[in-house]
Amino acid sequence: MPVSKRFLTLLSFQLAQFADRDDLRSLIVYVAQPGSGPTPDLVPIGQWPSDGLALPTVGPDSPLRQPAEARRWLPLRHEDVLLGALQVETAALPWPLPLRQRLQAVALCLTQALCLDLERQQLQAELQLQREQLQLLLHQLRNPLAALRTFAQLLLRRLEPGNPNRSLVEGLLGEQEQINRYLDALDRLGEPESLPDAANAPIPLLLPPLAPGTSSALPGALEPLISRAAATAALQGRPWQQPTLLPDWRGDSGAVAEILANLLENAFRYSRQGVAVGLHCSGDHLRGWQLTLWDGGSPIPEAERQLIFERGIRGSQGADLPGTGLGLALARDLARSLGGELELLIPPAAAAPELPAAGNAFRLRLPPAPPGP
Repeated sequence: MPVSKRFLTLLSFQLAQFADRDDLRSLIVYVAQPGSGPTPDLVPIGQWPSDGLALPTVGPDSPLRQPAEARRWLPLRHEDVLLGALQVETAALPWPLPLRQRLQAVALCLTQALCLDLERQQLQAELQLQREQLQLLLHQLRNPLAALRTFAQLLLRRLEPGNPNRSLVEGLLGEQEQINRYLDALDRLGEPESLPDAANAPIPLLLPPLAPGTSSALPGALEPLISRAAATAALQGRPWQQPTLLPDWRGDSGAVAEILANLLENAFRYSRQGVAVGLHCSGDHLRGWQLTLWDGGSPIPEAERQLIFERGIRGSQGADLPGTGLGLALARDLARSLGGELELLIPPAAAAPELPAAGNAFRLRLPPAPPGP
C-alpha cells in the first residue's frame, strides 16, 4: 500500500536512532502489497543505513524469505492483517535484551503508524466518493429547478397585475432562488479558497448568505420569510399574526434573516397543531429594535430554558422529531456577533403587553443604528 510523507518522516527518525549500534548491519522496512498468489509481496519503503540503491521487492519465492543466520524478521501485524515487516541484519546473536526491546518498540510504533495511514487513505477515498455523489446530485437537481422557474414565470405572465394569485407565484420564484443559493453553497463545499482561516472563521450561518447586491435594509430580507410563514400557517390550519411594521434597520440583514428563519421553523415544527404563531416588532433607531417570534404552545420546561441554547441540546418537546440541536446555539451566536442578543421569554406578554399571556417567545434584540456623519 502507498504510504504518506508523514509516515516516511517518522520511519527515518525511528531507524536513525540505531546509529549507536555497531552490532547492527542494516534495517529495512517493507509494506505488504497483494501479489499474484496468496502470499503478499513485501515492498521496501525505507532502510538504514541508506546507500542510495533501490531495493528489490521481496516476493513469495525470494531467497530473502529463507532462514539465515544473521537475518531476522519482525512482522508489522494488526490483528490478523499483515501490514509489513522489519528486516534486521545483525552480527550479534542472540540479541541483547536492550536491542530486542528497542526493535520491538520500533516495530510496534511502525505498525500503529501504518494503521493510521491506512485509515486516512480509506477516509480520503470515502470523502472523494461522497463529493462525486454530491456533485452528481447537485447537477441533477438544477434541471428540475430550472424547469419549475420557467413554468412559474410563464404562469406569472398569464396573471393580471391585480390578480391575488400573483403573490403566490412570486413566492414560488423567490423560494426557487433560495434553493439555488443552497445549491451554490453546497457546490462550493470543500474548495480550498472557500475555507476561511480558522483564526478568523466567521460564525456559521444557518442558511447561505444573501446574494451579492442584495440590499442591506432589513425589510427586504424579512418579507420573503413572512410570506413563507403565512403560507405555512395556512397550510397547517393555524392562526398567523404578522408584524404591523418592519424595522428599518441597516446592517447584516442576512444574519438577522437566518436567525428568524430558524425561529420560525422551530415554532411551526415544535408547537402543537392549531396553536397560533406570530412575529412582533418594536423599537426605534435610538433604542434599538426588538423582533419577537412567539407561539401559544406549551411553555418550555423551566429546567430546559437555558440548556436549549447549548450546542447539541434539544428540548423534551421535540425529542421525537428530527433535528440536530444546533439551531438555537448558532442563532444566539449570530445575534451576539451583531452586537445584539437572543433570549427566551415566557410568556410572550413579557416581551410586549399585547402578546399572549401563555406560550413561548424568542426575542431578538438588535443594537441601535450607528450615529450618522
